[in-house]
Amino acid sequence: MSLPLEGLSAIVTGAGRGLGRAEALELARLGAAVVVNDYGQPGRDGSGAASAAPADEVAAEIRAAGGRAVAHLGDVSDFETARALVDLAVAEFGKLDVLVNNAGILRDRMVFSMSEDEWDSVVRVHLKGHFNTTHFAAVHWRGRAKAGESGVYGRIVNTSSEAFLAGSAGQPNYAAAKGGIVGLTTSTALALARYGVTANVICPRARTRMTEDVFAAIPAIKRGAEPTAEGGLDPLSPDHVAPLVGYLASPAASGVNGQLLVVHGGMVAVVDRPRVSAKFDTAKEAFTYEELDGLLTPHYASRPAGETFAAAEVLALKKG
Repeated sequence: MSLPLEGLSAIVTGAGRGLGRAEALELARLGAAVVVNDYGQPGRDGSGAASAAPADEVAAEIRAAGGRAVAHLGDVSDFETARALVDLAVAEFGKLDVLVNNAGILRDRMVFSMSEDEWDSVVRVHLKGHFNTTHFAAVHWRGRAKAGESGVYGRIVNTSSEAFLAGSAGQPNYAAAKGGIVGLTTSTALALARYGVTANVICPRARTRMTEDVFAAIPAIKRGAEPTAEGGLDPLSPDHVAPLVGYLASPAASGVNGQLLVVHGGMVAVVDRPRVSAKFDTAKEAFTYEELDGLLTPHYASRPAGETFAAAEVLALKKG
């Protein structure tokens, strides 16, 4: 029996560790040939010397299991590096079919303390990095379609975060970049559908070096840090996320496009686009300050204290 991704090739960025590693291994397990991209810096803030070791190790692990993989050392926030990454996939495997964008860094700070560089660096790696690889993958797929190739196959899986859904006080750069990735994904989904390409975005929750201190501060989640007495999987293992990426990369997900999914610990939630929760019309030709005060102030006063956009939905996901 053939594997779901047999004959397909994939790029996974930030695949040397954590979520990216789990995703690269899952795509390979499902039959894809994988380009394992990572810049290999030791610091989660993007500090330290670049190293080929993380990507090399994951690629070697895939090959040892009987799969096909090649490592790529490079920073996807650099436009030409992203071009070279897509070119490598085409040169090694004949074409590119799947792009999984996962690379990112953290430089947390409250908005009143954040430096320009802390803002720029996080937005550059997350948002520009997603755009760079998406751009060159889209050029590849559109070029094949324009050349008359029928049945062009393309899948993009981008990585956002629940920080975009309900905010994150100490991460204005990260939350903004992750929100931008959702916008990039939905725009890309509309633009590339005519060529046989889908683009979807996930908000994963997983224990990695990027999040270990965040989850360590939450006792109820911290208890899942090690396998259970019965040998069960950590509820926050990246292995809970990788199968969804494999599914979205597969032919089975041809009807899934422009979607946002939250995933963690054996749960997948499909998130709708924002919906209107209340609507007010002026009684006159145009609103006045007094009329808005009489309508909006009571409306917000009746809402739970501290409630922000999508907070109720995110709370429900956490409880689930």
